[in-house]
Amino acid sequence: MRILIVEDDELLGDGIQAGLTQDGYTVDWVMDGLMAKEAILESTFDAVILDLGLPKLSGLEVLKAVRKKKISVPVLILTANDSVTDRVKGLDLGADDYMTKPFDFTEVSARLRALMRRSAGRSSPTIVHGDIIIDPASHEVMLKGNAVKLSRREFALLETLIENAGRVISREQMVDILYGWNDDIESNALEVHIHNLRKKFGSTLIKTIRGVGYIIQK
Repeated sequence: MRILIVEDDELLGDGIQAGLTQDGYTVDWVMDGLMAKEAILESTFDAVILDLGLPKLSGLEVLKAVRKKKISVPVLILTANDSVTDRVKGLDLGADDYMTKPFDFTEVSARLRALMRRSAGRSSPTIVHGDIIIDPASHEVMLKGNAVKLSRREFALLETLIENAGRVISREQMVDILYGWNDDIESNALEVHIHNLRKKFGSTLIKTIRGVGYIIQK
């Protein structure tokens, strides 16, 4: 899962990025509203953490521009301004949740999981597909009652494919989800992750649609 942080406070942004990376997310971080708008319009993210008081373009302006383009990425507003008026305005412009600073990082992480769960149309905290159970909070995966150890990217890949079961995910989409702007990507990296998942969950779980991408059937 890939998260975009939009925060101009360097110390705070660095702390959130470190925490989310430790939680297993792919994380990108920008420090002004104009870069945020361009990033959201051009890349794929599973959620956005958005400050309001940003240079160049305010967080509310970013949100308005993104929703105008019909981009439905979940947005968590994180700001020092606890004005009810601003809170209502942000929610009315399309924000999905709102937190004020200072905050507890574990709550930010939990709210992000809830946003992404709702975005996927899921009410349960776990993801179940046949004999596979995925717990996004603990990053644990069970197969027929047995724990399966996965790398951070293997977990993200499996989660994305199962959340989108029945739909083909292109190679480009998968790379966009698994790797941030500063990550080095080897040419066959995605194929290696797919190979590893097939070894752990069976060769028939993930099907290759040649020239298009990958799919897990419903």
